[in-house]
Amino acid sequence: MQAEILRTYGWNVDWGSRFMPFEREGLEPGRIIEENRQSFQVLSVYGERYAEVSGRFRFNARARQSLPAVGDWVALRPLLAEGPAIIEAILPRKTQFVRKVAGRQTEGQVVAANVDWVFIMMSLNRDFSLRRLERYLVLTWESGASPVIILSKSDLCQDKEAAAATINREVLGVPVHAISALTGEGLEEVQVYLDPGKTIVLLGSSGVGKSTLVNEFLGKPSLRTQPIRSDDDRGRHTTTTRQLIPLPCGSLVLDSPGMRELQLWEADEGMQTAFEEIETYARQCRFRDCRHRQEPGCAVREALATGTLKESRFESYEKLQRELSYLNLRQKGQAQRLEKQRWKKVSRLAKDRGLAKREGG
Repeated sequence: MQAEILRTYGWNVDWGSRFMPFEREGLEPGRIIEENRQSFQVLSVYGERYAEVSGRFRFNARARQSLPAVGDWVALRPLLAEGPAIIEAILPRKTQFVRKVAGRQTEGQVVAANVDWVFIMMSLNRDFSLRRLERYLVLTWESGASPVIILSKSDLCQDKEAAAATINREVLGVPVHAISALTGEGLEEVQVYLDPGKTIVLLGSSGVGKSTLVNEFLGKPSLRTQPIRSDDDRGRHTTTTRQLIPLPCGSLVLDSPGMRELQLWEADEGMQTAFEEIETYARQCRFRDCRHRQEPGCAVREALATGTLKESRFESYEKLQRELSYLNLRQKGQAQRLEKQRWKKVSRLAKDRGLAKREGG
């Protein structure tokens, strides 16, 4: 009966084999089901419990990205009757959606871990943006999960077919669904992704209808929702924490706060997949180091000249490449600083131990 609780949240034979090294250490499995500013709720065989990261784990974590996130399977110190659960380690992630944290910090943030599908949600009003959609797709392909594009509030759009066709022309091989919670349009098509044991994360701006869609999946109004602002079509924040919710069909959905800012993190493979047609043209250029400017035999410039490749699409590709190059430089500098700080801390601890030993002797 206790093991059934874990299976409800996606535990299976594969995760069991991944956990074996931790089981030999006497630890217990659990899954992070909620996160709010580094405060965690974990689900174990004993039910839900507030959880904290152990001091050793936090000390050894080289970056924020190494700390737990919603969706992670973790190894817990054997639970006591009272007090928080102590997280000693994270099981190797199958997938992880990572973005750069908002602001000036050069640090990655894991938005969702171990998800199978990423529902990229955009409402068919002023929220609709191909360029922002490209960013989501780059990070989704990089995560290892599979993207699905959900165009919500289709009842507010007079030409939703044109919007879907525009996406299909530029984004090849990604399913696109126009839905309306008001009329029920498209909801049955979306439910085909809700397989037992699978985890879906809903990502998008505030007010695109993520919590509304979760309520539709649950069959009841469990999550609070708010209408968009009538003056500017902008969404309002409803969800304030990331939380993993089991559905009656046996799958799980991860609801998350709306993202006002989506900056790239490591995304080489994601760029190659999201802009596959540009990468294909680039491989046909005469020169391997072609910059796609004035070089002779440039297949990318030829595609632009003939209209096979849209200028706006290529400009977006170049902009994201520049962003990644700049971020890479900052990451290298940040890594050097963190390593220096780490060795200073280790040296200080060794020095303190040496002093204490001499004084005790």
